[in-house]
Amino acid sequence: MHPPFAFSPARDSFADQEQKQAALSYLNEAWADARHDGVDGDCLAQASLFAAFAELVSTYGEDAVATFVEGLAGRVRNGEFSIALAKQ
Repeated sequence: MHPPFAFSPARDSFADQEQKQAALSYLNEAWADARHDGVDGDCLAQASLFAAFAELVSTYGEDAVATFVEGLAGRVRNGEFSIALAKQ
């Protein structure tokens, strides 16, 4: 009998928070490379959202992702995705 899911070696070697930080670092680097090559930020954002939602749907299914997305408007309005700039 096989376990109900496969263990990822990367998942086992990092704590969840470390995984997220590493992923964000990779994405920031790819984003910077694309911007350097002249790709527009809005195009990057839209492509990134598409790729992210496609991955979430393939992992959790359309209904679960739709439920998750329903809560995004409030989170955006509450500033959860705003980057505060330090004023000196």
